[in-house]
This record gives sequence, C-alpha cells and structure tokens, in this order.
Amino acid sequence: MVRVYVESYGCTRNRADGEIMEAILLSSGYELAETPESADYVVVNTCAVKDPTEKKMAKRIRELIDSGKKVIATGCLVHVNPEAIDPRVSGMLGVKSIDRIAEAISVAERGGKLVSVENWRERNIDKLELPRLWKSGVAFVVPIGEGCLNACTYCATRFARGVLKSYRPEFVLKWVREALARGYREIILSSEDTGCYGFDIGTNLAKLLDEITAIEGDFRIRVGMMNPNHAIKILDELIEAYQSEKVYKFLHLPVQSGDNEILRRMGRNYTVEEFEEIVREFRRKIPGLNLTTDVIVGFPGETEEAFENTVELVKRIRPDKINVSRYSRRPGTIAARWKQLPGWLIKERSRKLHRLRLAIAYEINLSYVGREVEVLVHGEGKKGGIEGRTFNYKEIILNRGEKGEITEARITAASSTYLRGSLLRSLQRS
Repeated sequence: MVRVYVESYGCTRNRADGEIMEAILLSSGYELAETPESADYVVVNTCAVKDPTEKKMAKRIRELIDSGKKVIATGCLVHVNPEAIDPRVSGMLGVKSIDRIAEAISVAERGGKLVSVENWRERNIDKLELPRLWKSGVAFVVPIGEGCLNACTYCATRFARGVLKSYRPEFVLKWVREALARGYREIILSSEDTGCYGFDIGTNLAKLLDEITAIEGDFRIRVGMMNPNHAIKILDELIEAYQSEKVYKFLHLPVQSGDNEILRRMGRNYTVEEFEEIVREFRRKIPGLNLTTDVIVGFPGETEEAFENTVELVKRIRPDKINVSRYSRRPGTIAARWKQLPGWLIKERSRKLHRLRLAIAYEINLSYVGREVEVLVHGEGKKGGIEGRTFNYKEIILNRGEKGEITEARITAASSTYLRGSLLRSLQRS
C-alpha cells in the first residue's frame, strides 16, 4: 500500500487544507504515514507569505527529493512562485485543487505528473463540503472562507486564495457541532481575513459568532485575524458578540504601519486613527482584551519619520503581542517594483521594534502575576508542564491539568511570551 505523509506550513487555514487532503487520501485507499521518513510520498503544503518562507519551502522540497522521497507540492507557493519549486516534484496542486490529491498520486504512480493550478475564478469549490480528518485534540480549525476583499500592494497570498468566498453559515455550524460532538473544546475560526466574512453572502462575522455561541456546551472560540477596514464596519455588533463567555477576549488586528502615508502606499484602506478607534472601543467594552497586531518594517518609502510614527503608535497602544515582519519583495506585487530600502536599515528597525514589543509584553504579562484566571487546558506543553490558554488566549504553562478541562489557575510567573500558573480548581460546566 502507498504511504503518504502530509506536511503543512503557514497559517491555520493551510492546516485545515492539510487535514482535508489527509481525509481524501484515506478514503481513496492510501495509508497515512506517521513520519516523512516512513512515507512513499510527502505532500508539502507550502506557505509563500514572505521571501524567507519561500526559500525554506524550496529547500525542504529539495531535501525530500534528494533523500529519495516523491513529493507533491501544494499550497500558496504553487501559485505565487512555481519557479522556486524543484522541477523533480511528482505533481503540483493549487489551493483550489486539493480535492485532487489522490488523483495526483495515482497519476504519479503511473509515471505521469498532474499539475492543477486553477485560480478561484476557474474552480471555486466550497471546502467545507469536502471530508476532514478527525484527530485527537482540544482545538479544531474551522475555515469560514477563503480569499479577501483587500488589494494590498505587498501581498502575494491573494494570487493564490483569490477574492473572498465566504462559506455558508449552515456548513460552518455543521462543522462546529461535529467537532464539539467529537470532544473538541476550542474552535478556531480561520480565514485570510475574518473581518470581511459574509460580506459576499449577505451576513457578517458578528452574526456568525452569535449563531455559534448559541450552540449548547462549554467551549471556546478563537477568532482569527481581521483587517481594520472591515472590522470597523460592524464594530458595535462585533463587540457585542465578543461579550459571550464562549469567545476568547482575543483580538488579532494588524495595523502594519503607524504612518498614514505608508498605509496608503500599502493599499490598506484605513487610517491609524481608525485602527486606534477599534482598539479603544474593544478595550472599553471587553475587559482584559488580549490585543495582537502585525507590523511590517522597511516597506518601500518608509522614512525615518514614518518608522518613528510606528514606534510611537506601539507605545500608545501597547499591544500584548506584535508580529514584526521585515518587508520582503514578493513576485508580481506592485510594491516589488518600487525602490527598496537597504537590508541593513530594515534589520536595524526590526530589532528596535522587537526590543520594544518584548518590553511591553513583559510589563503586561507581569501585571497578571497573582491573578486568578480561567484556563482551557490543551495538554502537554513544548516548554514543559501542561499548556493551556487563558480566558483571553494568553499562553500559560500549568503545573498540572487534564487535557480539555476548563479550570481556574493562579498566575505565579510571567515572561514576555507566556505565563506560568498553578491549577486551583476545575470549572467544568455542562
């Protein structure tokens, strides 16, 4: 029997795609290998969000082929820069063609090579109608859509994922109910931009959250990244939906720059002031909000003044976490044609912002020490101990705890990236 290993990189959306392919392979008579070493074929489900990531993907594919493995390349890199993929791969599938994974391996077994890189216009499948592999765990990713409504001048992911296609609420709810029935306690709502969910089908994210939180049971929902220009359109009802105890008090709202001119050049379609308004309203009505944002440093045209505007915004807003990215040119994007900043300057600005974000995060996390908080236990942690997530999705390492239970813990220590705590009591509710 042909054994296949699926190796997914990048966002939670890609992880869900990987599990769909695993389910299709199993139903088609293939065996899933536990490691790449024990597989005949390795499906490398790629990410292409940054240039360093692209290089990592290309290197991984070469390594596998050099080791004697047959490789099927899938994911965003197949769309964004197929030339970076080793021509020795046994097949290539775009993000809209993952339902053809069993076919790709069958073709390869017969000596052929299936290349299917249809775009969203040619093959607009609804992935929630495809099977999904169920694994043992606490968190389950539910894709709520694919593509976005933005046209950022630096982004190549949209070449792969296309224009927004929201999945119908009844399918989302079906998957949530099924996950809960199978014992999952955390639902991760994933999309390229959850903020614009439903705009193409006459609904929105807040209404979807209301429908999910109405489902019986004690579970938690983590809402994925949402862009400010969409979140602000439904701000009041979104905040109201967040007030449910089932929704983590976690907001991933990327600002990307603290300078309005750079935001204009990025094609972000909101201002710094609008970003701050969203944060201000969320913090006013959602106590303990955990704010994560994203910042790109070194974007073409970023002057010293523009960068300092970003630094000052970070000092004002004081996010719990900042994902700092060094700008890297992506093929086919508008920004790739503009004059680029020198690498040394981008690196210098990145380091400065990284130091600032760690200092702010440490001060915020230190303020939790001594507090008692609700925690959903995830299981054995990579840092040792038992890993969990607090009511606002902060990572916490506990001294003990049963996987999947909701508990109360006292925070005993903090670092800039996670908390430590001692379990006090179970809060299990029916």
